[in-house]
Formats: sequence, C-alpha cells, structure tokens
Amino acid sequence: MGNCSQGCQHYFCRPKNTNVRVSLPAVCFVWQVAMIILFGVFVRYDKEADAHWSETKKEENITSNVENDFYYRYPSFQDVHVMIFVGFGFLMTFLKRYSFGGVGFNFLIAAFGLQWALLMQGWFHSLDPVTGYIYIGIENLINADFCVAGCLIAFGALLGKVSPVQLMVMTLFGVTLYAVEEYIILNLLHAIDAGGSMVIHIFGAYYGLTISWVLYRPNLHQSKRLHGSVYHSDVFAMIGTLFLWMYWPSFNSAICYHGDGQHRAAINTYLSLAASVLTTFAISSLSAKRGKLDMVHIQNATLAGGVAMGTAAEFMIQPYGALIVGFCCGIVSTFGYLVLTPFMEKCLKIQDTCGIHNLHAMPGVLGGVVGAITAATASNAVYSPEGLINTFDFQGNFATRSVTTQGAYQAAAMCVALIFGIGGGALVGLILRFPIWGDAEDDNCFDDEVYWELPEDEESIPPILEYNNHMVTKNPDICESNFSVDQS
Repeated sequence: MGNCSQGCQHYFCRPKNTNVRVSLPAVCFVWQVAMIILFGVFVRYDKEADAHWSETKKEENITSNVENDFYYRYPSFQDVHVMIFVGFGFLMTFLKRYSFGGVGFNFLIAAFGLQWALLMQGWFHSLDPVTGYIYIGIENLINADFCVAGCLIAFGALLGKVSPVQLMVMTLFGVTLYAVEEYIILNLLHAIDAGGSMVIHIFGAYYGLTISWVLYRPNLHQSKRLHGSVYHSDVFAMIGTLFLWMYWPSFNSAICYHGDGQHRAAINTYLSLAASVLTTFAISSLSAKRGKLDMVHIQNATLAGGVAMGTAAEFMIQPYGALIVGFCCGIVSTFGYLVLTPFMEKCLKIQDTCGIHNLHAMPGVLGGVVGAITAATASNAVYSPEGLINTFDFQGNFATRSVTTQGAYQAAAMCVALIFGIGGGALVGLILRFPIWGDAEDDNCFDDEVYWELPEDEESIPPILEYNNHMVTKNPDICESNFSVDQS
C-alpha cells in the first residue's frame, strides 16, 4: 500500500492521517473495560491460588505449601515473562529512529494480548462446564505469555510500518487464531509441542509475513534513510538477544511435566542454542571478503537453535542431536539473512523488517520436522514403556496410539500451524488495509516522531556513524541472480 499517484481515487489510496488521538485511546479504553467485564463474568482463581487452599490441602492430603504448583512454575514464568517484555522488546530496538516504537509497542501488545489470551485459552482449555468459570493459575499465565509471543513475532515483520491501532487489531485477531490452532494441535491432534516450534513460531511468523505481504508498500524505499541501525541501537538490540538466549531453556521447558521431561528440555535447548552461536559466527564471517561479522546475524541467527528445539525439547534426541539441530539452524538462519530476505522483498513482495522468516519461520519448520521424525522413531528401548507414555502422553483416548501414528500427527500439526498463519494473516491483512487506522506514509515509516513525543535535544546521528544492515541489497534491481554478501 504505497503512496498514491496524482489523481488516484482508489479507496485504499486516500492520504493517510497519523493522528491517533481518538482511535488509540478509544481502542485501549474500550477494550480494557471489556476485559474487566469479561474477567468479572468468567475468570476466577484456581484451587491453588484460592483462599480455600488450606481446605484443599486437607481434602487432598497435601502436607506442605511447597506442593503448590506456584513453587514449581513461577521461576520458569519469571524467565518467560522477561523474554516477552525485555527480550523481544529490546530485540526490536535496532532501527536508528524507532527504538521507542520497538520497545513501547511491544509493551502495549503484550499487556493487552496476555489478558485476551487468558480468556481465549481459558474458554478452550480451562472452562468448567458446571460453574461456567475459567479457573486460572500460574500455568495459565505461562501459556498466555506463549500466546503473546506469537503476536510479537508477527510484530517483527511489521515493525515501523503500521500504527499502534493496527497492532492492537492484529493482536486481537492473532490471539484468537492462536487459541483455536493451539486447541486443534494440542487437544484434537494431540501433538507434542512444549516449546512451540509449531504453535508459536510457525504460526506467528507466517501470520506476520502474510500480513506484511498484503500490506506491501511499493514505495517503502522512500524511508530507506531510516531503515537501518546505528552503533548504539544495535547494542540495545543485542541486550534483547542475550536475554532471549539466556532464558530460552526456560521457555521450552516451562510447561513440561515435572521431572525428566522438563530437565531434558532445558538441556536440549541449552546445547542447541550454544551450537547455533558458533555456526552463526562462522557463516557471518565467511560471507564477507574481509571476514567481518554482521551484527544482524549475531542478534538473530544465534537464537534459531532455541526455536527449532521447541517441539522435540522433551524427546530423547540425545545431547549430540541437540547440537546437530543448533548447528543446522545457525547455517540456515544466517543464509536466510544473506540471501532470502532481499529475495523475498524484491520478488515475493514481502517486506520483513526483522527477518522473522529466518529466525522463526524456517527454524520453526525445521523443529516441526525434527519433532515428527523423532516421535515416529521412538522406541521402548530408548524411552522405556513408562517413559514413552509420559513423554507422548499416551493416556485416555490416546492410550493405543503408536509412535508412527504420533509422528504423522506431529507433521499434520505443522500443516495446521501453516494454514492458520497464512490464512489468518491474509484475512487480517485485508482488514488492516483500510485507511482508518492511522498508519504512516511510505516516507515516514521507521520514525518514532510519527507516534511519540521525542526529547527536544534529539538530533540525527551524524551520517558517518550510520549504516544499514537489515533488508538491504547492493543492487535493488537484482531479483534472480547474484545477491551480494559482501559486508566488509
């Protein structure tokens, strides 16, 4: 949706008005009041958070408060919460003039999204058919953060190009779609996806990429002067990377069963992340004539191992298997930044600001494939009969499911995530195209001044310190040929 030519009368080409003084407060106030009403009608504390806990302990012969799930889950919840607000937030600050928007709108999306997620996930997973209430505890908070993560991933593809009102609409629909696909994948297909390679990363990435494709801006080059980083903005973004990298083992193991599954998930993620760092540094250095490293690769591709380990985190993939996954992800993700991102922008009309295709989409698909293969080849000798039941939850209606069948359902789950991401993104993208949301013109994208009050002494960075290392090709006219990878 680029700038209009003279005489253009098309509905979608009307001049844009970035004044959100009415629309943004209206959306925030109305939706927050709606949350209060809906929580009042539907949401209550679960038995472990209710003041009747003392009576519950007696009824269930619980001898200590330590057995309350809070003490098992809260450390993991803290880690995941930091990833959502600090990790994702600061990772978005790489743009030279969009740090307020990166971390601030991340804050807004997450704060609204987690409330809506508690309701949507509660209606699908925690609604008591007798009382009609959703009972929430610490695990619900973790799952709500997971849901928000999918929307924040989508935000990465749209960073700097949409208004805060559009982001709120995107989050409303994103959380809704997430809750439905999560229910289908985890409950109906009974797929295992503890760290969300499929449910979170594939869905979130393709949801955001499809919206970006629908909202394609042919004249986005008019904001090229702002579409890049400076020294200090990349340092801030690296802070987000380090928080995400450190806490990703908690992310993938947060809702695993207590005991060996949770323990194994943390170990596998830890090792996969470590391997992806070394291969990222290697490929980044090899891609430049003088071997200089590109900070955009280090900020993003080093995290790909954690994304890919999400589905198979609990599985007996073995430590060397986790290292192999991380090794492959570092290569694939860095290659994506070097070649696929400029190709997608030029030829597929997908303007992926943060490169979420390389960090979340491709590693997510790889994680889904690894999970399907690992599940299909599981055996009693490797897991033990009881371990096989616990890992794949072969109980109740799924007690007779074979590992081969489980592998097939794991692959089917990946397809469901893709369908919801692409289909939902196309629908929401069409809604966001209407010129009523206050998004900026093409020549004002990636600039905080559009939506934020900036300090009076804010000055432009001297040109000598400016550099672009996101979504830039040496020759913008190239489509199917030699993409330059010389970053020296």
